[in-house]
Amino acid sequence: MENLLLLSTTLAPIVTALVEIFKRAFRLPKHVLPLLSVVIGLFLGGVAFPFMSLELGLRLWAGGLAGLAATGLFEVGNKRFGRGRPKK
Repeated sequence: MENLLLLSTTLAPIVTALVEIFKRAFRLPKHVLPLLSVVIGLFLGGVAFPFMSLELGLRLWAGGLAGLAATGLFEVGNKRFGRGRPKK
């Protein structure tokens, strides 16, 4: 369990950075970004086998959690620095 959380915590900022790169490079619509974040997280979790001794299923869970966490991390960063949605 600790290894799963360690992997997802490590992958979350990497996923955030990759989603930002994809967003700027391909001008993706905003509603696609959370899905892209989860897909990138799953991919990175799947290919993390040289670094972790977890089974494939657990690495995929960690990648999915990292993708979801990356979406939340990005939204918190936007609100913190005043780039979020305007208040109603």
